[in-house]
Amino acid sequence: MKKQQAVWKLIANSLRQSTPIMLLYVLESKGSSPGRKRFFMAVTRDGVMEGSIGGGIMEHKFVEMAKEKLQHNEPTISVKQQIHDKQAAKNQSGMICSGEQTIMLYRVKQENLKTIDNITASLELNNNGLLMLSPNGLAFDDELNGRDDVFQIKSETDWFYHEVTGYRNHIHIIGGGHCALELSRMMSVLGFYVHVYEDRPELNTLQQNEYANEKTLVNDYSELNDIINSNTSNYVVLMTWGYRTDDIALRAIINKEFKYLGVLGSRKKIKKMFTDYAEIGIDETKLKRIHSPIGIQIKSQTPEEIAVSIAAQIIKVKNASL
Repeated sequence: MKKQQAVWKLIANSLRQSTPIMLLYVLESKGSSPGRKRFFMAVTRDGVMEGSIGGGIMEHKFVEMAKEKLQHNEPTISVKQQIHDKQAAKNQSGMICSGEQTIMLYRVKQENLKTIDNITASLELNNNGLLMLSPNGLAFDDELNGRDDVFQIKSETDWFYHEVTGYRNHIHIIGGGHCALELSRMMSVLGFYVHVYEDRPELNTLQQNEYANEKTLVNDYSELNDIINSNTSNYVVLMTWGYRTDDIALRAIINKEFKYLGVLGSRKKIKKMFTDYAEIGIDETKLKRIHSPIGIQIKSQTPEEIAVSIAAQIIKVKNASL
């Protein structure tokens, strides 16, 4: 999220200084395109940049194109398809990784400054909004009203793009120890909104955790039933300090629906936990959807390695439908 804010802040600062600046936005991507949908960057006439549309020779080409258009004071808004295949009949990007992407170039206008400020403020408050791009330029609405991402194009002069801004995925880490600290750091880098829950206020790793967006102290992990809601954008990782607290926390949320639910622990511990649950009649289908032992199996040992394995598994689940 900080990277996104940096792009919009560069645009706002450039407009305030009357420095010409171009917004480059990936509206659509297919296949193995290095620039994915929602990638974007800004380039000033002097070559100051923030963000990325995929890197490589293609990005260099578009940066130079943007600078040239700005130097000639062209009032630009255009959409260009790029095909990453040197055998393509047209719109070759110069890359050979296959796939395609559609990129918008828009010279941001002075009149867009208020809109840019609204986007930046929304991101800083961790709110969601709707970014709207079209041949008419740029607009923003801080009320979603059920709207979602969409891109439709008939021609270079007849298209529109809507994107939900702000955090799209939330990770709820139950337990604030060393593994939670490392997982918080990693998931923050990956663009997740990080929630951490702990029942020990004096815990040093909880106090050191500067990566969590929210840190919540609970008197008892059973309180999680009223705190964490069912949501397909929620990813939940359970890693408290012992079997008893893991058990209390899992019983509090086991009937909820999440995109991902994982429990840290040995196979012996998890087997006992699940056996106990089966004996009291907890539905087996609910147990089968729990990732445990948690993470991609890479024989991780340290908190950092454990965080890598869990993050990799979460990303695999998140991207399964792409």
